[in-house]
This record gives sequence, structure tokens and C-alpha cells, in this order.
Amino acid sequence: METAIQIQNVWKIFGNNSKEALDAIQNKNISKQEALEKYNSVIGVSDVSFDVNKGEIFCVMGLSGSGKSTLVRHINRLLEPTSGKILINNQDVMLFDKASLQELRNKKIGMVFQNFALMPHRSVLDNIAMPLEIRGVSKNDRLDAANKILNIVELHGWGNKYAHELSGGMQQRVGLARALAADPEFLLMDEPFSALDPLIRRQLQSEFIKLSKQMKKTTVFITHDLDEAVRVGHRIAIMRDGAVVQIGTPEEIVVNPADDYVADFVKGISRLKVVQAKTIMQSVKDYENKFGALTDDIETVDENTVLSKLIETSILKDKSIVVVDKNNQKKGVISQSDLLKAVVEGSENE
Repeated sequence: METAIQIQNVWKIFGNNSKEALDAIQNKNISKQEALEKYNSVIGVSDVSFDVNKGEIFCVMGLSGSGKSTLVRHINRLLEPTSGKILINNQDVMLFDKASLQELRNKKIGMVFQNFALMPHRSVLDNIAMPLEIRGVSKNDRLDAANKILNIVELHGWGNKYAHELSGGMQQRVGLARALAADPEFLLMDEPFSALDPLIRRQLQSEFIKLSKQMKKTTVFITHDLDEAVRVGHRIAIMRDGAVVQIGTPEEIVVNPADDYVADFVKGISRLKVVQAKTIMQSVKDYENKFGALTDDIETVDENTVLSKLIETSILKDKSIVVVDKNNQKKGVISQSDLLKAVVEGSENE
């Protein structure tokens, strides 16, 4: 896969003695508390490295104070790292001059915050068109573009309303539409749905997932909610005390947590939502050695089908299931005992 964003050994130390503190952390192995006491410095991001693939939704999650929001603000240099590199499309953002950085922020990156930050004196349409106005696009062209985005986020007919006339969920859609209006290549989303009621939040998650498939934006999505990360993200990075402790697919993190901290995080997530057919299937050869040749009427499922759907299929058909890849080639077989084992293993780990 093509890499779109690269974070390489990024450190962020807050304080007037940040360079001295970083040197002591790296060479004398001082602790976070010692950095605060000796250098009056706070470690915000601690030696973080990861790649984000083109078109991927990459979730960064952790508790309050873990460094996730600090980290995302380095990608468009709203914050300057104390040390490390940030590359976008193989270009080192740290080398950008003022004009190049402004172009990156105005044309390449859209940002959506938890706070909707809508201008109260502007209509919905004018709020959405604002990035294009800043770019110098003519009024007719920017309003035309804003109207198209308005339809995409399902707010047709609300263009002439003002922020105070909209619900929280609708305001957040306007915030998302504003980020999309300039057709950026990248989206940075900092807990965009966390201030919303659970039902509205889930609806917007579903709409964002659909929108992401349609528009194929490379997205870094910040959240403190593992359920949201599992639902939205292709991959997840879990942060603690400024450092990344594990990166993986939702399934990898739930099934194989890196340490007790991650295990505690994921214990409330049901394996039914994340464990996929390709993980629990056995080979066709092993299955046929145990149970005999496969019959032609056996049910087939995609290799990415999750456990809950596999159980549903097995109950309806009361038989084993063949797993196929995107080319409809047989990859393996799941027996009913395989399904039972997958569920029981999850119960034992909770």
C-alpha cells in the first residue's frame, strides 16, 4: 500500500528547557516526573513513529492526557515537534517555508474539531464555503461547491439557516462539510463526535464510514472511545503517557493486546464484532481429513466476515461454512466447533 503520512521518532516536550530535557530523557533515561522536577518540562509526545496508508482511516486513541490530540496537531504543524520528522507524500513538513505550510493547510488538509467552531453570523452555506473564500475562489464557484457538499452530508435545504437553528449533530455535519469543501487530500479529526448524544454519535459514525468509502480521504481520527475506533478505523494506535503502546487492526488489538494496559482497554469489546473468518478458519485439507469432502451446497462467506455474522449463518444453515477471498477462491473452512471455540476463548479473556 502507498504511504501517505509518516511520523518518525516525534517528541514534543513542553517548557523553556525542552531541548535539555529531551537530551536527559534520551541519554540519561530520566522519568517523566524527573523531567518535570529538574527541567520544568512536560512530555507531550514520546518518540512516536507510524505510517498512515493512502485512503486509510487511522485511529489514534487513548485516555485524556495520553498525547493523542497533541500528536495530531503536529501533522499540519499547528505544533512544532521538539524532535523528529513528519512526512506527507514523502515531503518533510518540517522543511516547509511559510508559503508552503499555508498551502498545505489551505489546500491539502481539512481539520474537524470536537468544538464545531461555526461562525454564528454566517449561514450554513457561508460557513461551508469559508475555506474556499480564504483561498480566493469566486463567490459563485464557492457557493456551488458548498451546495454540493451540503447534499453529501445530507443537509439539503438547510443552507440558509444559522448555527443556533441546528441540532448538535447537524452542526457537526456542517463542520465536516466545511473541512471537505476545499476537497483536501487529508482529514485530521480530533474527537469530532464525542460531544454528541450516543444515538446521534452512532448515526454520524455510520455516515462518516459511508462518506469515507465514497471520497477516499486519508484520515487520522482521534478518539478516546475504543468502540468508536473499532467501528471507524482500519487500524488503531493506542497511546499512553505520550507513547504508542500498540498499533494494529481492531481484530489484532482485541485478540492479541500488547500488554495489560491494552488488555484492560479492550476487555469490554466483544470478539463478535471484530474476529474475522480468516482468523478462525482451518484449511480445506484439514477439514476434509476430519469430516470428508466438501459438498457443493455448502454456504460461502467472505474472509473478512465477522464472528457475529458467521454464527448467524451457521445457525440458519446448520452446517460448516467455506471461506472465500475476493476472487471467490476457497481459503478455508469454519466448522461449528471452530465458532464455539472462538466465542469461548473470548469469554475466558474477559
